[in-house]
Amino acid sequence: MEEATYNNARKAIFITTTLTILIAGAEFANALRYYETGMNLLDIASYVQANPWSFGFTFIFVNLVMLPGALLLYKSNGIKIKKEIFEKETLACDILWGILLMVLAAVADLAFQLINLGRTNLAFNGGRLSLGMAILYFFSLVPISGICKEIYFRGFAKHFCGSVFGETCAFLLFNMLFGLLDWYNTGYSFVLGLICIWGYRKRKHLIVPMIIHGGVNLIGIVYMLVMQSI
Repeated sequence: MEEATYNNARKAIFITTTLTILIAGAEFANALRYYETGMNLLDIASYVQANPWSFGFTFIFVNLVMLPGALLLYKSNGIKIKKEIFEKETLACDILWGILLMVLAAVADLAFQLINLGRTNLAFNGGRLSLGMAILYFFSLVPISGICKEIYFRGFAKHFCGSVFGETCAFLLFNMLFGLLDWYNTGYSFVLGLICIWGYRKRKHLIVPMIIHGGVNLIGIVYMLVMQSI
C-alpha cells in the first residue's frame, strides 16, 4: 500500500482524535467542577452543560480550528467537498432519507432517556435557556456539529481510513471516537453514529448524516424550550 495512503490515514486519525480529546476533556473538566461526594457517573455527566456558554463556545472553537486541516486533506486528495456532501441529481431523495432516519434517531434518543432514571438528587436538573443561549446552542449543535463532525467522523472514515483498516472497521473506529466525544450521552451518540453510517453508506452523500445529526440536536433544543415554557 502506498505511503501516501498511510499518511492520509494518520492525518485523519490525528485530526479526529485531537478534536475528541479537546472537546471531551473540556466537557469532563467542566463537569468535575461541580462534583460532590455521592455523585455517580450519570450525575457528573449531567453537569457537562451546566455552563452552556463554556460548552457552546468550546464546541464551536475547537471544531472550526480543526476544519481547515480537514478541508485541506480532502482537497489535496482531489475530493470535492461540495460533491461529497450533495449532488443535485439525488438531493431530494437524500434529504428525504435524512429526515426519515432523523426520526428514527429521535425515537432512539427517547429510549436512552430511561438511563437518566439512574441519576440521584445531586444531578443537574437543567436551567432555563435564554434567547442568547438558545442561539448559541443552535449554532454549535445544528450547523457546526451536524456539518463539521460528519466531515470528520464519517467522511474521514470512508475516504482516508477505509483502505487501511477496511471500510466497516474504519467506520466503527471513528464511531467509537464519536461516542467518546459525547461521552455524557451514555452511549446514545454511538447509536446515533451507527444510524448516520447506515444512511451515508446507503446514499453516498454526507448530507444524509448531516441532516440526521443536526436534526436530532435541533429537536433536543426545541424540546428544552418547549418544556421550560410549560
